Amino acid sequence: MSKLAQDIILRPIITEESMLGTAEKKYTFSVAKTANKIEIAKAVEELFNVKVAKVNTINCLGKLRRQGMSQGFTASWKKAIVTLTEDSKTIEFFDGMM
Repeated sequence: MSKLAQDIILRPIITEESMLGTAEKKYTFSVAKTANKIEIAKAVEELFNVKVAKVNTINCLGKLRRQGMSQGFTASWKKAIVTLTEDSKTIEFFDGMM
């Protein structure tokens, strides 16, 4: 079963550290936990019409949170740092953030 690009790329991650990477054409996204690097690269190329050089992924575990006597974990998620090729154009969505 093929996945849609919108199902793989869930949302962009907008933090100070991730915005510093945009100068080097590195963009950070929250992605589906089951997606692999090849699927992530194809989804970014399809959604933003850019060329992907490489993809780094990180599994982020949920953190322990307490509310009074109750405690539980936040949801685990997967982060992808996508590096574009030198001749590729930038992603316009991130251009307005800086």
